[in-house]
Amino acid sequence: MKRFRHYNRKRAIVLACFGSVIEEQKYLDLEAKVKEEYPDCEVFTSFSSRMVIKFLKKRKKVEYKNIPQTLADVDMQGFKHVVVVSINIYPTDEHEFIKKIVDGFSHFSMANYKVTDTILNTSKNATSFLKNLNEQVSKEDTANLYIIHGTPKLNTVGIDSISYTSDLLELIDERNFACSLEGAFPYFAINDAIKKKIKEKGFKKVQVVPLLLVSGNHYIKDMFEIKDDLSDEFESTITSSLTNSENFNLIELPQTQEIILKNIKESFKMLGVTHKTITY
Repeated sequence: MKRFRHYNRKRAIVLACFGSVIEEQKYLDLEAKVKEEYPDCEVFTSFSSRMVIKFLKKRKKVEYKNIPQTLADVDMQGFKHVVVVSINIYPTDEHEFIKKIVDGFSHFSMANYKVTDTILNTSKNATSFLKNLNEQVSKEDTANLYIIHGTPKLNTVGIDSISYTSDLLELIDERNFACSLEGAFPYFAINDAIKKKIKEKGFKKVQVVPLLLVSGNHYIKDMFEIKDDLSDEFESTITSSLTNSENFNLIELPQTQEIILKNIKESFKMLGVTHKTITY
């Protein structure tokens, strides 16, 4: 067990993000928030998107790495306890990919690893988050069309969490309708049915509510295409930002960041490490 003495640094946090070429700064702002809350930890940010990594290196002159490369660096630096933070809304493919990578590292590294839950992983978090969000964005005479990114495979692990989101939103408020971009019930495959349902409830105004972490390519391209398609029959808009940013996004919402920070705290606790400065 001579190797264990090389693991002489206490704690590290790795933010595992997919990333966005347009909105990569939102993830870096989150990194700064985590550093502020955990000043005694080394915080690393990794990106799954190769396009984002190349963009940051070419345009920003900053070198970020993917999850395996980042974990290799963390291991080489000798951290004993490593929390890998899944910066994903749902526990679907991307989250499972992170878990597999971390599990692989645990077979040869002497460090202790823990992957956090996703943002909407438990019914309690999902219910509270979605009800609060609905209260913040809703307007008295306007229908809400919630757009979930979705996952292309119907047998994907975690797809129930997406279905729960859609069902809950439509149950808690008669103004709510839901569909996806790339998953089950994609907008442009069922847009006529959605418009019919909205008309039957008497709404003349519709706001598109993107359930996206950041307002990247999907926001700029897909949300405006959906808004324009709705404008043929309704007064349509995209919901206004709830933060200081120009465009609506979820990653900057206080409730999103609270869940992420709480997940980190709970993961360290499961590793047998406590953090005294944060209280929830």
